[in-house]
Amino acid sequence: MLIPTTLQMIGAALFGVAVLHTFSVKYFERLAHTHPRHAGIWHLLGEVEVVFGFWAMVLMLFMFGVAGRHESVAYLESRNFTEPMFVFAIMVVAGSRPILDFAHLLVRTGARLLPLPRTMALCFVVLSFVPLLGAFITEPAAMTLAALLLRDGVFARKTGARDTGPRLKYAILGVLFVNVSIGGTLTPFAAPPVLMVASMWGWDLGFMLATFGWKSALAVVTNTILLLVVFRRSFLALGDAADAVADPVPLPVIAMHLLFLVLIVVFAHHPQVFMGIFLFFLGFTAAYQRYQDNLILREALLVAFFLAGLVVLGGLQAWWLAPLLTSMSADAVFFGTTALTAITDNAALTYLGAQVPGLSLAYKTALVGGAVAGGGLTLIANAPNPAGAAILRDSFPDRAISPLGLLAAATPPTLIAVAALHFL
Repeated sequence: MLIPTTLQMIGAALFGVAVLHTFSVKYFERLAHTHPRHAGIWHLLGEVEVVFGFWAMVLMLFMFGVAGRHESVAYLESRNFTEPMFVFAIMVVAGSRPILDFAHLLVRTGARLLPLPRTMALCFVVLSFVPLLGAFITEPAAMTLAALLLRDGVFARKTGARDTGPRLKYAILGVLFVNVSIGGTLTPFAAPPVLMVASMWGWDLGFMLATFGWKSALAVVTNTILLLVVFRRSFLALGDAADAVADPVPLPVIAMHLLFLVLIVVFAHHPQVFMGIFLFFLGFTAAYQRYQDNLILREALLVAFFLAGLVVLGGLQAWWLAPLLTSMSADAVFFGTTALTAITDNAALTYLGAQVPGLSLAYKTALVGGAVAGGGLTLIANAPNPAGAAILRDSFPDRAISPLGLLAAATPPTLIAVAALHFL
C-alpha cells in the first residue's frame, strides 16, 4: 500500500471537513443571527455552494506553505475546470426567459395530454420527460430547466395541509436529483460519470441504450408515478393554477436562444469555444432586453465555484479512493460506489476506476451503474445537483436545503434506481 504524502493527508482531511460543513450550513446561519457583528462571514459560510470553494482555498494555503509557490500553481494548472465553466454557461442560457417559455410550452402541451389534474400532470412531465431529455441537452441543462419549471409551477404555491409543503418539496427534490442522475445514461455524452469513461471503453449510443438507457427510463417513470401516488392528496391540495400571461417572446428570439444552447452543448469539451459563444449570448440578450428576465448569473457563479472547489479538493483523494474501488468485486463495487457517491462526485469515482487496466465488463457497468444510481443522495453526489439546489433553495424553510432531509427524500427513488440498474 502506498504511503500518502503530507499534502495528500491534508487534502483528505480538508475534504472530510468540507463534507461535514455541507451538513452544518444551518449552524452558520444561526451564528449569523446570534452574532450580528460578523453576520457577513457567517452568512457566507452558510451558503452550501461556497463550502468546497472555501476549503479548496484553505487547501491551497496549506499547499503554498508546505510545497511552495511553484508546485501549488502547477497543481492548480493540472486541474480541469471545463465542467464548472460549462455548467455556468449552460445554466445561464437554459435559465433565460425565451428557453423557459419554450420549455413551458412543451410541458403544458404534454401535460394536457395526460388524464391528470394540471399540477400533477406538470410534475409528471417535468420529473420524467425533462431528465430523459437531459441525455441529449446534458444533465446540467435538464436540471436547470426542471428546477425553474418546478419553482414557478409547484414550489411557489401553497398547500392547505399543515407541514405538507416541506415534505412534498423534499420528495420532489429527491426524485428530481435521482431522475436527472440516471436519465442522462441514454447517451454516452450527457452524464458526467459516463462521459469520463465512454470513449476510453468504447461505449457508444447503442451500448448505452441496451445496457443502461431502458433501465434508467423505467426507473425515472416509476419514481415519478410513485411520487404522484404517495403525495396525491398534497398535489390535489395545490389546485390548478392558471397559466401566466406575459409578453410573448418572438419565435426568432427563441430560435436564437435554442441555437446558443445547442452550440454550447456541442462544444461542451472545448471551453475556449463555448465561452466565446456564451459571450455572444450575453451580447444578444442585451440587444433584446425586452424579451429577457434577469439572468441567473449569481446562482450559476455560485454553482461553478462549488464545482471548482470540488475539482481542487478531489484531485488529492485518489490515494485512498482508487485502492478502495479496485479491492471490490463487481457486485460490491456497485453498492460501494452508490454509497461513496454520497460523499464525492460520481464522475470522480468513474474516472478513478477507469485508470485501472484490465477491468471486466461486469466491473465497468457496476462502477458506472452505482455512480449514477447514487447521484441524487447529496448535493455533491452529481455535478448538476448544486444547480437545482441554487434555484430551489429559496422555497425551503430558512432558505436552506437540509442535507439530511435530501438524503431521506432521495433514498426511496435511489433504491428504485438500484433495483433497475443492478437487478434487471
